[in-house]
Amino acid sequence: MAADNSEDLSDDFLDADDDAGPPAYATARALAYTIPDEAAGQRLDKALAAGLPDLSRSRVQALLEQGCVRGDGRTITDPSLRVKPGQRFEVEVPGAEAAEPVAQDIPIDVVYEDADVLVIDKPAGLVVHPAAGNPDGTLVNALLAHCGDSLSGIGGVKRPGIVHRLDKDTSGLMVVAKNDRAHHGLSEQFSDRTLSRTYLALVWGVPNPRQGRIEGNIGRSSADRKKMAVVTGGGKPAATKYRVVKSFGMAASLVECVLETGRTHQIRVHLTHIGHPLVGDPLYGRGRSGRPGGKFASQLPEPVRGTLVGFPRQALHAAALTFRHPVSGEIVAFRSPIPADIHELIVTLESL
Repeated sequence: MAADNSEDLSDDFLDADDDAGPPAYATARALAYTIPDEAAGQRLDKALAAGLPDLSRSRVQALLEQGCVRGDGRTITDPSLRVKPGQRFEVEVPGAEAAEPVAQDIPIDVVYEDADVLVIDKPAGLVVHPAAGNPDGTLVNALLAHCGDSLSGIGGVKRPGIVHRLDKDTSGLMVVAKNDRAHHGLSEQFSDRTLSRTYLALVWGVPNPRQGRIEGNIGRSSADRKKMAVVTGGGKPAATKYRVVKSFGMAASLVECVLETGRTHQIRVHLTHIGHPLVGDPLYGRGRSGRPGGKFASQLPEPVRGTLVGFPRQALHAAALTFRHPVSGEIVAFRSPIPADIHELIVTLESL
């Protein structure tokens, strides 16, 4: 097996003087890998990523570029080098750099955690990653504080591996990688669509048919560059399966959505595209009429109409998440109940 050809040479980095501080391999590692017969002719980056599962292919490429790989007595920088059986390559993995975002003691709801991954239930209103306008106070800042030294580094930086995101005002389940190996494994599952994500959305109206599949490329709207839209030219392929879980007359319905792809604002865009925008969606919720809820809202009596029209966020919740654990290989599944604010909307509609 390829794993039998790998070696951990980290002991070579031990300080000679035990009093000089922690061993250097706490911040750096040295690995070696001998190319097996079955990998003959492969690209070097692919062969090393396969033989050293703690390193993703992109991480291997970065290490090659940094001059951290040696073979045949010289430094190798070409990721496309074709390897031969029996060749031995040594890889120096630098210690993880300190993360640029600062750790902040922000409460988070941890559903599951082990040495490789954690699953959190993100509340609405929490931004996932620092960016312009949100330099701190984000999920990443909270995770840095929560995880502390258990983060071994993603791409050489001490940071949590965000493999998917939820919009600021979307609540629900997210999985986060704590090391390169987990990040690589989870990213592959997103790419090959074996990771399952199920959402619950409260939408205006009742989709017809009540169960189906929405397909349409998503790209920037030509009318408003702040928005995404289903486009006829360009964009990225996107598909969403849906089914109506419960309808409230013809004014609104609770819809379960399963993502086949993961595009920006996909559920919000696809449901708007078929004429059923999410309740409370500030960007897409006005639909074709230009008014929140449009003809569907007009079917509701006051104050129910005002409650739905005035809902302060898109009524979207990531309710279920299933994936293969990137290290153990076990299939794991998690569910999150509908949060209180959306639940209250449903109770209000049920009272009609």
